[in-house]
Amino acid sequence: MSFLKKILKRSSNKEEETGTQEIFTALDESFVHHFIEKGGKFLYCASIKEVVTNLSKILHENVWTEITALDYNLSGLLRKTEASRKLVFNKETPVFTTCEHLISDNGDILFSSNQLNSYRLAELSDNFIVYATTSQLVRNTGQGLTGIKANFKENIPTNISAIKNYCIKKNDDNFLNYGNTNSKNLYLLLFEDL
Repeated sequence: MSFLKKILKRSSNKEEETGTQEIFTALDESFVHHFIEKGGKFLYCASIKEVVTNLSKILHENVWTEITALDYNLSGLLRKTEASRKLVFNKETPVFTTCEHLISDNGDILFSSNQLNSYRLAELSDNFIVYATTSQLVRNTGQGLTGIKANFKENIPTNISAIKNYCIKKNDDNFLNYGNTNSKNLYLLLFEDL
């Protein structure tokens, strides 16, 4: 009898593995669909070399010679481009940053004080380049917030906010967003890490 249980358990594990892959693919496709629909510019990267190549093309296309990057890990990618790195945010210089999570259900990108310090999104440049990985995809904002809480148990970041619109001049009639002009011209460099 235990032999049959082992066989049945193995087949159900295979189904679970396949189901997990299908769920991830659904998250990936859903995020990209919503992100592009909102006006975001999406670049899929299968290697770090592709990340650097695409970053260089973005900088060249927009004639950006300076870029703000606070994350030391991103400075390695920037050194391989011709742009100079600034350490202080201002309205004129595009921002190169990471994010906390990519929200599949609506195409939003979730940030915290880990990326933005104490700045509000509205205070920053209209131009963003975000480096993210496929492992940062979550179904909804609730899962994103739970992920932040799990990743930073001892020191939960503050200033958690999301960019929800990737067309700078788009007017948002939602009264809940009144005064929150967080729309950005945003490029997403999505690195496949799974």
